[in-house]
Parts: sequence; structure tokens; C-alpha cells
Amino acid sequence: MKNIHKKSLVLLVLFTTLFSCKDLTELNKNPNGVQSDVVNPNLIMPTVLTEAAKLYLNLGYQDIAGVVQHTQKDAWSSGHNDYDWNNQSWSGYYDILRNNELLYERSVEQGFEFHQGVALVMKSFMFGLIADLWGDAPYSNALKGELGGAENITPVFDSQEAIYTGILADLEKANTLLSKPKGGYSGIVDNVDVYYGGNPTAWQRFANSLALRYFMRISAKKPEVAKAGIEKIISDQAKYPIITKNTEDATMAFPGTSDGTSWPANTVFDASGSNYRRIKMGATLVEAMQALKDPRLAIWANKVEVPLVVDATLPAGTDKIVNGKRMLSPDKVGTTVVDTDPEYVGLPPSFSALPSAYNLNPTPGQTSFNPHVSFLNDIYKQAKGPLLKARLSSAAEVNFILAEAALKGWNTGTAKARYEAGIQNSLTTWGVGNQYATYIAQPGVAFDGTLKQIMEQKWIASWTAATEAWFDFRRTGLPALKAGPVAKRSVLPVRFYYMQDELNINKTNANAALEKLEVTNYSQADNKNSAWSKPWLLQGTGKPW
Repeated sequence: MKNIHKKSLVLLVLFTTLFSCKDLTELNKNPNGVQSDVVNPNLIMPTVLTEAAKLYLNLGYQDIAGVVQHTQKDAWSSGHNDYDWNNQSWSGYYDILRNNELLYERSVEQGFEFHQGVALVMKSFMFGLIADLWGDAPYSNALKGELGGAENITPVFDSQEAIYTGILADLEKANTLLSKPKGGYSGIVDNVDVYYGGNPTAWQRFANSLALRYFMRISAKKPEVAKAGIEKIISDQAKYPIITKNTEDATMAFPGTSDGTSWPANTVFDASGSNYRRIKMGATLVEAMQALKDPRLAIWANKVEVPLVVDATLPAGTDKIVNGKRMLSPDKVGTTVVDTDPEYVGLPPSFSALPSAYNLNPTPGQTSFNPHVSFLNDIYKQAKGPLLKARLSSAAEVNFILAEAALKGWNTGTAKARYEAGIQNSLTTWGVGNQYATYIAQPGVAFDGTLKQIMEQKWIASWTAATEAWFDFRRTGLPALKAGPVAKRSVLPVRFYYMQDELNINKTNANAALEKLEVTNYSQADNKNSAWSKPWLLQGTGKPW
């Protein structure tokens, strides 16, 4: 925590085009040595926004996508598939928050209200992630470098509940700060705002959409607070605008000029292609989408290169490629479970210690290339592209939140209309909006008035932002995801571990936070500091298990 809480110089460089042509890590260097007490807020904002977006995408595109079974990996897979986690560090999160605190402080000193509003939104976004992922955490004293003349390396942990309360208060303040026309602000430099190009109203929508997210997050624990908060926002859209259109989504595109400014796991800068090659579609998602004839599947996944065909009429011992298909006699398959779908095949969740061997892969192992399982679509090999964006908040998410609220009887419109709008938003985002009418009319998609259906569609729509699907699963148990046979536990995890450095350096406060976790039947040898111990948000809810 020492490097997290110490007030330090923030060495940044201003760039004149989106990310410029430098690796994002270079943005933390300023050869002129600008001091923190004189730095312009516009020098700080790009780093806060880009690093926060990359961090969030890496969660939702990597291991958390494995937890919610959007994807699975067939090599280096234990963290992704099996929840084999330990010592998860929040240092990078607090690094962003420290820079963001300087952004806020300098904005106050300069009288830059737009920048203050942006900083409060990003503070809420980042602390929201920390509370969501770990539970109790340093908050009220986390960004104070010195207390009483001494370096503060042992901050107290605020309760998860208190952090959510603080986040919602900051978002309310941000809504006010961002409520003026653009001409009413000073200091805005459009191109340093890599989300919205210096548009205050867009940031105001983002702030209120995040507030909806966090009110729904606490809805099982504080239903009256959540209801009042959501209804207040929806009842006055002039004062509290929200994201309702795809063009209003909080996203960050990638310039693709270097590895650090490109889509993660691309094959442009990873010449071996190994990071892309390891990620496969998850069978849970593939099969759910196939059952609904979902047009987004073709956007996200490649068809299997070589389908399997098991044919009882073939002579014993047959195993050959015919017209692009691998033809097998039943004796060559034996009791092995295979998927003979001719189009899309996903890896089952955590089914084997050697997932690369699935579906009779002829080349199992770390360097395998399995022709019988669906790779991600080729767009994910690219460094940049119109669909390759970090998505921090979207119209689809907002409408699904409001559909759930309406189902609770809250005054947010009709659940059916909000549910349908969420689906249409998602289809439009992925370029298949013209198929909405056909898709929504199908059995299984046409609204049936259940939370199960809302949460399943929200889970699908969270592709590449899978962290939100995990948080939704934890509080609702939906969709009803099941751990695979070789997963570390027989149920899905519900939090990150506190890192060992924190437990050693800030022992008293960390132990106090551990004592507030609820040990469950699945905590086992990890005791309190377990991914299966429940934080305040889940205690007493009976969810997700």
C-alpha cells in the first residue's frame, strides 16, 4: 500500500491525437518533469481514462469472461477456467485513483468544473470496481499520502457499504458539476477526453448511468434506498439524463499503433498469436445463443474449421478428412464426449485439466490449434476496429437495469419495453440491429415477464464487459451458471483475494476486514480470505448459492 497512498509526482505527457502514436505506458513519462502542484489537468486526464478503460476491459475480456463462461482457455487456463486465484493485487487500481485525485485537486485549483466532474465519475468507477471485487477496502483515507506528518501506509478499510454510499454521493455531485452547456466551462481540450471528446452532457449521462448500476447493486441489501435512487433519476430526465442510445455509450476505441494502444490478445503485435489462440468460445454461451438463433454469435465467434461427424455406417477404424469434415466411426470415439455441431462448438467450463484435448483435438498441449472448437472471430486478431472498444457503460446495460427495476414494481417504465430496448441496443452495437424484429419474436426471446430472461439477455449483452455479468450473477444467481468438474470449488467464486502484501504491511486493518467476511461451506482451507467468502453485499441474501 506504500506506493498507493504516498502523494507523489505524476509524470505525464499530453498528446495531440487519441493516445498519439505512443505506447500508453509512455504517457506516464514527462521529460520536462512537470511537478504535481503545477501540472495542467489536461495532462493527467488521458492517462486516467485510458488506464481505467484498459483495466476494465482486461477483466471482462480475460479471467472474468471465464468465470461467467463467455469464454474458456485451452492453455494456461487454470485462472480463467478453474478460478485458481490467489494474491490478487489492487495496486494498479489505486495507481489510477492516485492520478485521478491529482486530476481533481488541480481542477479545483484551476476552477475547471468539467474536469472535476470527470474526476468524480472516474473515482466512482474505480472505487466501485474495488468494492465489487474485494469488498471492504481503503477508501476515505486511501488517497491521503500523509497523515499527521507521517506517511500513511496503513489506511483503515472502509466497509463495502460505506464505499457504495460514497460513490453514489460523488455521482450526485458529478451530475451537478456536469449539468451546464459546454460553453459554460473553461479548460476543456476535446482530444484529451478519449471517451466523449469533451462533451459534458455525455459525462453527465455516464455519471447517472453508473448511479443506476450501483443502486441496483445494493438493491438486495438496501431496497428502499435503491428504489428511491433509481426512481429519482428516472422521474427527472432533464436533471438526470442517462445513456439511452448506443451513440451515448461510454467506450474507448483503440488506435492500434503499438501493443499498448491495441486490442488485447491481438495477433498484430503478438506475432505468435498465442494469446488469441488460447481463448475459445465457452460452450455455455454458445449453446444459449444457438438455442435463441442469436445473430451476435457470428459476430463474436468463428465457425469450427473442421466439424466432427460420427457415422455408424463407416467401417471400424475410420478417421479421415472428407470435404472439410473429420469422419469418424463410433469405435474411434468410444466413450469420449464430442460435440458434432457443424457450425459452432464451445469449450465446456472447467471440464478437464487438459482442455486443449477437447473434441478429439489432434494437437493437444500448450501450442495446440484445435480445429474442432470455435475460435473468437477474426476481428479479435486485429489491433483496432469499429467493434473493438472498451465498454464501460452502455444503453443496453441501462435498459436491462430499468427492466429489472420495473419487474420489482419500481416506477421505471414497463419491464417489457425496457427489456426489448436493451436487446435492440445490444444488437445495434454489434451491427445486427436489422435482425431485431426476427430475433425478438422468437420463443425464448419474446418477453415472458421473468427475471431469468432479463438476466440471461443482460449476460449475453455483456460480451467483453463480463465483469458486470459476474456481479449480476452474484446478487441474483442468474443465469444459473454451474462450475465445471475440475474447478477449484464446486460453485463460482464471489470475490477477489486480498493480496499478501496488504495482509503483511497493513495487518491490523486487513485482519479487521477479513473478520467481517462470512465464511461459507466453500471457503475451505482459504479460511476468511477466500474467493468463496461472502462480503457484506451478499451476506444474508442466499445468493448466488
